[in-house]
Amino acid sequence: MNLAHLIGTALLRRAVDGLASEQIDALPIPGTWSIRQIVCHLADAELLYADRIRRILAEDQPALMNADPERYLAAPSIGRRNVSDELTLIEAIRRHIRQILAELPPEAFDRVGIHSSDGPMTLRTVLGRVTAHLPHHVAFIDAKRERLAARS
Repeated sequence: MNLAHLIGTALLRRAVDGLASEQIDALPIPGTWSIRQIVCHLADAELLYADRIRRILAEDQPALMNADPERYLAAPSIGRRNVSDELTLIEAIRRHIRQILAELPPEAFDRVGIHSSDGPMTLRTVLGRVTAHLPHHVAFIDAKRERLAARS
């Protein structure tokens, strides 16, 4: 399995590069998250995905609990989390997981965890979600940046 795309964090760094704090916290598109909230969500998700990956590798068909991102984003500290620190965390987790995955035999990617709402999922499926998650949210950041630029 090609693991190079697991590092793709430069895309996220570029998306937030040069933004002022007020832009990071702005809500230019009503009913959506701020850029800070998106970055914090991505960091939270990376921690969750790393746990799922390691548990699938270590346990036989482990339970993988669903996580409601709105609950995480409701935490009082969300508005104070440092975006740069969150990006560093995401990068470190991806490097860590990539190193683990690079050592695996091909059959390890067929190991299964049981997701509480999606049912059985192979490690390959979890990795597909991990790699799609970041670009999915970068598109939202890009849209917010465009809206902010149009306001200026």
